[in-house]
Amino acid sequence: MSLYLALRRARHLSTIAAAAAEPATAKFANISEAKKRLRKVYDPDEAIKVYSSFAGADDAAAPPASARHIQVLAVRRLAKSHRFSDIEAFLESLKSNPQITEEPFVSSLIKSYGVAGMIDNALTTYNQMTDFGTPRSTLSFNALLKACINSKAYDRVPLYFNEFPEKFGLVPDKFSYGMLIKAYCEMESPEKAKETLCEMEKKGAEIGAVSFSTILLALYKIGRVDEAEAFWDEMVKEKGIKLDAGSYNVKLSQIRDKPEALKAMIEEMQNAGINPDCISFNYLITSYCVNGMMDEAEKVCGDLLQAKGGRANATTFRTMVFYLCKAGRYVKAYEIFKKSVKVGKIPDFNTLKYLVTGLHKMERMVEAKAMVRTMNKKFPPDLLKAWGKLMDELGLTRVGTEEVAASKVEKGAGSDVESEKASS
Repeated sequence: MSLYLALRRARHLSTIAAAAAEPATAKFANISEAKKRLRKVYDPDEAIKVYSSFAGADDAAAPPASARHIQVLAVRRLAKSHRFSDIEAFLESLKSNPQITEEPFVSSLIKSYGVAGMIDNALTTYNQMTDFGTPRSTLSFNALLKACINSKAYDRVPLYFNEFPEKFGLVPDKFSYGMLIKAYCEMESPEKAKETLCEMEKKGAEIGAVSFSTILLALYKIGRVDEAEAFWDEMVKEKGIKLDAGSYNVKLSQIRDKPEALKAMIEEMQNAGINPDCISFNYLITSYCVNGMMDEAEKVCGDLLQAKGGRANATTFRTMVFYLCKAGRYVKAYEIFKKSVKVGKIPDFNTLKYLVTGLHKMERMVEAKAMVRTMNKKFPPDLLKAWGKLMDELGLTRVGTEEVAASKVEKGAGSDVESEKASS
């Protein structure tokens, strides 16, 4: 379907006939189906089709927030392809929707422009709310500030923060202040961020762990370690701010080369009733790997993979695959790769290039060819060219007589791991 037709359908989200006019387009009755499809879609036009199909399949029953979330995902796909004129055409077309008088709907347009880095369009949309007859509150104001952050237009945040609340009769909330703090820290002005904390205290606004962690990280980044430690003591010991995993992750990032210290701090978190997140454990895994403690890294990774809800992320898999390859344990790295495919968190191209090249050198052709088949299905079109070139160089372009055996490997065969450890 052409982008023009996709945009026409986006203008008439409630017209079932328009949706039915494209029988090849799947109907997504709920957000989970649409999100799952969008994760696999790399073509921007197809992303727009997913959005319009989801919104038109059961518009009355679909939660508005669901359609807005899918909209942002579709815009992100377009932005990755640098289709900014199409983003503008798509989002501007939605301004003819009857929901344009509803603040959450306009806020989603502002956020979407921010995701694409189109801050001027976001500001224009915010200013148009008067013409739309749309009421303004902190909701749309925060959407504009978030658009500034996503567009890296950090200097605009203080300007809008100082002007718009008085102009439109708004009262900034803790999220507004949080984005102001984020902007100051990105501009390497932690002093102003601290002043903002003081202002929040005076006005009775809640100071959360996110704002605290943002300032803490900014101080570490610019090398003001002693000040960062003093700030931690002031906020934690004197003012009793409630910490979260993110706060500790900032501290963990400063001792990433010391596995025992990392392990001790993670235990400190757990003793304080704070559950370490995937980022926390990734620091520990990386530290073990860098220090050649691969067995310890594998154990932590294994615990993450077995955790309820699957707490490993793409960084976990990328780190493990890279360092296992570096240690010459390519078959084990391949097993980790298979698990990443299963949960949809595949490592980056360069890491996988390292893996398939290693398997080829070890003459593990079954695993290498199975990997080729998998990646031909999973890689986006822009990376398939580079992948294809690598396959040509390795002589793996065609999967021939070993295709059946490769399928068995993909389903979980891994009996050679122990022999690999012995050989390495």
